[in-house]
Amino acid sequence: MENFKPNVALFIPCYVDQFYPKVGIATLELLEKLGCKVSFPAGQTCCGQPLANAGYERDTIGTTRHFVAIFKNFDYVVAPSGSCVLHVKEHSPRVPSLEKEQKELHDKVFELTEFITDILKVERLEGRFQHRVGYHASCHGQRGLRLASSSELNQIPFNKARKLLGNLEGLDWVELDRTDECCGFGGTFAVTEEALSIRMGRDRLEDHLQHQVEIITGGDMSCIMHLEGIATREGQKIKFMHIAEILNQAIT
Repeated sequence: MENFKPNVALFIPCYVDQFYPKVGIATLELLEKLGCKVSFPAGQTCCGQPLANAGYERDTIGTTRHFVAIFKNFDYVVAPSGSCVLHVKEHSPRVPSLEKEQKELHDKVFELTEFITDILKVERLEGRFQHRVGYHASCHGQRGLRLASSSELNQIPFNKARKLLGNLEGLDWVELDRTDECCGFGGTFAVTEEALSIRMGRDRLEDHLQHQVEIITGGDMSCIMHLEGIATREGQKIKFMHIAEILNQAIT
């Protein structure tokens, strides 16, 4: 893999672009450190997930057609978001006359941690990050993309994020009581079921707080944003970072 220099397109979700641009920058810098040639196609737009989540998947043909046009000529498309990647791969509507292009693109789109572990074949990252870290496994990444094992299945435990974080010098990975519980965000669920969403978020936070976690990380800023909002309103001092920010900061 030493001479493998893939041409990677950076696919940045709307909420990262608008609210957390440093996550996008960290993703770009991290991929470049790992030997990738990274481009950011300026014409990219929303992938259509919010519309699909609201029940209008059939109306996202326009965004799907545009996504294919923007990203089809790259070796790989990588995003710091399991939920957006899952939408593009599994929930985008089939576009007439673009079946071949959609199939080819489906096999080239990856969430950041799976790209590093499965495509770049990184077994160990050398770096330093002296903090006590709790990991939030987002539902779409864990159960949709299979980025980590699920407690309801009889399978050998695995976690692609832990594989990358676990070897960082000084990082204390905290084992939570409930490793794969939903935070309650769920996109439009947080709007239509606000009280239930907040209650679920508080439960998820409490698991981290009881284990004296210093930083909560994860692969989806949407979930992290939800948890951070609850923590901030309730005066909790815990910090939040996307996994791309931790890895980019830790390795040189």
